[in-house]
Amino acid sequence: MHDALCFGPHPDDLELTSAGLAARLAAAGRRVALIDLTRGELGTRGEPQTRSDEAAAAARVLGVAERSTLALPDGGLDRHDRAQQVAVVECLRRHRPQLVIAPDADDAHPDHVEAAHLVARACYLAGLRRFAASGEPWRPARVMFALYRTGARPHLVVDVSAVWEQRMAALREHRSQLDPDAGPATYLTAPGFLAEVEGRARHWGALIGVTHGEAYRLRGPVAVLDPTSLIAERESR
Repeated sequence: MHDALCFGPHPDDLELTSAGLAARLAAAGRRVALIDLTRGELGTRGEPQTRSDEAAAAARVLGVAERSTLALPDGGLDRHDRAQQVAVVECLRRHRPQLVIAPDADDAHPDHVEAAHLVARACYLAGLRRFAASGEPWRPARVMFALYRTGARPHLVVDVSAVWEQRMAALREHRSQLDPDAGPATYLTAPGFLAEVEGRARHWGALIGVTHGEAYRLRGPVAVLDPTSLIAERESR
């Protein structure tokens, strides 16, 4: 069993969106698993095995318990595909997480859009005893959607200041994608790309009074069981 399960469409997407949260949870003793939905085989750079090795190295930097791939088709993620639903449902039933992180649907990349809907749908289907997939029924308590390049306003920002350098070190493990000399030019090899990644995190961090943040949208409300925590949080800034 894992406390949290983070889904990324391609092998470097988690490092660009939710790796800080994963690192913080892991450092707090929580069991975190990273799941790449595809092997990134359609990417302009890097062979699937290279990308898998890089993803494994990044996971070690983050200190998470496990990283694996479901090997769904890159460029072909489809929320309506029954076999893909089954693959994600079985993953959820196997890991039985309380928290699930998926990409946000407000994104230009069709795989990111489909991944958001596929994971959300699977989180519901996994709890249906009569849904034909292996494993005992399980439904996560919380589903969150990690923002990347989007105009959507976050519902929640996580302080990742303390693990920011760790998150960037994990991202740099994806050398096949970032090294300008490793292949054709792409968006990720542009001179200002890493500065853009940090600028986005600084913007979100500024919203909550910290240096670096990760932004998320939520499915369902956040429970406030102790209202005094709202006052304490405000006074601590």
